[in-house]
Amino acid sequence: MKNMSGLDGLFLHLETSATPMHVAALYLIEPAADRDRDADFAGEIGRQLMPRLALAPFFRARLAPMPLQFANPVWIDGGVPDFSYHLRRIVLPAAATFADLEACVSGLHATPLDRRYPLWELAIIEGLASGEIGLYLKIHHAALDGVSGMALAGALFDATAELAKVPADWRQQVGEGEAPGLGQRLAAAFRHTATQYVKLARHLPAGLQLLTGMLRSAGQGSAPGMGQNLSFGPKTPLNVPISAARGFAALSLSLVGVKEIARRHGATVNDVVLALCSGALRRYLQAQGGLPRKSLIATMPVSLREAGNTETTIQATLTLVRLATHLADPLRRLHAVRAAAGAAKALTTRARSIIPTDFPSLGVPWIVGGLAALYGRSGLAKALPPLANLAISNVPGPRQPLYIAGGRIRACWPLSIVEHGLGLNITVFSYCDALDFGLTVASDAVPDVAALAQALHTAYAELEQLPATAAASEAAKMHGPGKSVVRQPAAEASTVPARAGHPDYLYPDPRRRARY
Repeated sequence: MKNMSGLDGLFLHLETSATPMHVAALYLIEPAADRDRDADFAGEIGRQLMPRLALAPFFRARLAPMPLQFANPVWIDGGVPDFSYHLRRIVLPAAATFADLEACVSGLHATPLDRRYPLWELAIIEGLASGEIGLYLKIHHAALDGVSGMALAGALFDATAELAKVPADWRQQVGEGEAPGLGQRLAAAFRHTATQYVKLARHLPAGLQLLTGMLRSAGQGSAPGMGQNLSFGPKTPLNVPISAARGFAALSLSLVGVKEIARRHGATVNDVVLALCSGALRRYLQAQGGLPRKSLIATMPVSLREAGNTETTIQATLTLVRLATHLADPLRRLHAVRAAAGAAKALTTRARSIIPTDFPSLGVPWIVGGLAALYGRSGLAKALPPLANLAISNVPGPRQPLYIAGGRIRACWPLSIVEHGLGLNITVFSYCDALDFGLTVASDAVPDVAALAQALHTAYAELEQLPATAAASEAAKMHGPGKSVVRQPAAEASTVPARAGHPDYLYPDPRRRARY
C-alpha cells in the first residue's frame, strides 16, 4: 500500500468527462527487414509486453478509495492486470495512412480511464500501408510525470533487436495482490496527513523568508523574472470552454538541426523549441484571422527532480513564458523568447525550495472536484482572461534506439492534457537524433491541427535560415547545417476528423476486432 501525494491527487480530482487527466505516447514500430512476412507481428508485440507489464509494480497498482472520498485514495497492488481491458488490438481501414493513425489516436485519447482498474491502457494499432505498427500507451497523470514516464517506457522495451524470451511462469511470479481493509486505509490516510502537516510546519519559516526576500528584490528591480512573464495572456481561439473531442498531430524535427540553431544564437534547445512554437502559433493565428497584438504566454512544466530520481510520482511545477508572438522578425522573436525563458528559469530555480509537491489532502477531493465541475459548466473560461494561452513541455528521452519484438521504435510522439481555456498542448520528446512533437488539441479550440503542425515545420525552416555571426558561419560550414526530419510528409494533411467515443470508427469491422 502506498500513499498518494497531494499534487498527484489533484489530477484525479480535476478530472471531468470533458477534461480527462491522462497523458500518453504514440510509438511507431518498424518491423525487422528479415522478419517472416506471414508472422503476426502485432501479436508478438503483445506477447512480449504482457509479462513486462504484469511484472512491473507500477502497472499493477490500482486505486483504493477512502470512504466518501474525504482524502486521497491509496495505491495498492492489484495483481495480474486484466488484459481483456488494458490491452487491445485495433485494425485500421485497408491501406491506412498516417493521418488515419492520428485520427484513431485522437479518439482513444478522448476517453477517460476506468478507475476500477489500474490507470493505464495500451492499444496495438495495425493496418498502416507502410507495414509499421502504432503503439498507444495511455497513463493517468496522477501516476507519473513526463520524466518518470520516459524512464518507465525504457523498462518496457529492449536495447537491441534480439527477440527476448517470454517467461512461461510470469503469471505465477506476480502473486494475488493486496486487499487492505477499511481500517488500514484510514490509518494510512491519517498517518500520511500528520506527516504532511509536520513537514509543512518545518519548512514554512524558511519558505516565508525566501518569499519575502524575492518580493523585496522584485521591488528593487533585482529579481529576474518576477515581472517579465507574470501577466494575463490575450484572448485567442485557443482559450475557450471545451468538450471531450480531441485532435492530434505528430511531427519530428532534427535534434542536430535544433542544436545548431541554438549554438548559432547562444540559446538552449528549449529556447529554440519555444521559438518554434511561437513562430508556428503566429502563422496559424494569422491564417485564422486572429493574431493578437499582445504576446501569447505559455505555461511550461519544470522538473523538480534530483538527478537519478525516477520515482513514478509528479515532481514538477509550472512556470510562465512569454512567446513574443507579436514580433514579426524571427531573430528578434528568438532573442525575446530566450530572455523570457531565462527569466522564468531563474525565478523557478530561486523558488525551488518552497514549491510543494505534497500537502495535506483531507477534504481536497470534495473541494477541488466541485470547483472543477463548476468551472466547466459555468463557461468562465470564455469570460476570464487566460493566465496562459497554451502548454508547452520538453522532455528528454533516450539517445539510443529502443526495440520490441525485434522491431525498431522509430519515433515516440507524446500526447498530453488540455483544459477549459487551455485548448492546445505541445509536448516534445527527444529520441535518438530527433525531437518528436506531439500536438494535442481540443477540437473546439483547434479544429485544424494538421495546419498547426505544418506551421511548426515552416517555423523550423525559418529559424534554420537565420544568418549567424561570421565565426558561427565558419563552424556551420565545417559541420554542415542540420536538416529537418519529417516522418509525416507535409502534404499528408489529416483528412479524417477526430471522432471521440465512436467505437465503430476505432473498430471499422467488428469481425476484425481482437483482444488478448
